[in-house]
Amino acid sequence: MKESGRQVFDPLLLQRAAKIRLLVLDVDGVLTDGKLYFDQAGNEMKAFSTRDGFGIKALQRFGIPVAIITGRSSPIVQRRAEELGISLVYQGCMNKLDAFNETLKKTGLDEIQACYAGDDWIDIPVLDRAGLAVTVADADPLVKSRVHWVT
Repeated sequence: MKESGRQVFDPLLLQRAAKIRLLVLDVDGVLTDGKLYFDQAGNEMKAFSTRDGFGIKALQRFGIPVAIITGRSSPIVQRRAEELGISLVYQGCMNKLDAFNETLKKTGLDEIQACYAGDDWIDIPVLDRAGLAVTVADADPLVKSRVHWVT
């Protein structure tokens, strides 16, 4: 909703957001456009947004750790995580809830303090547990129905 040219957020959403001390992200469809690109040699390519990178670095400067949990495994994801200083990286996770719980254990934080951004069915168990569940505008409709905020 917009009021006088500025975005107005639900007060309950703002209450959830105020408790966040950890950001956990899926990759394909969240940090990328969700497409997989392959060259003729079979090399995989992904496009990451520099704006996301800027936001991640800003969170880290304020002491908010960032983690990645992705169902696929890719050297590109590891490289991007290293560029951004993300050390909590879980790849090839078909059970993302286990990785989420491990992240909470490593950071000493509670699920209510975690924001999780995912876009597909595999993300639902974590979205259902996170203090702030977020998805992207082109996410699966079932996922959109389970989150607190759609970007």
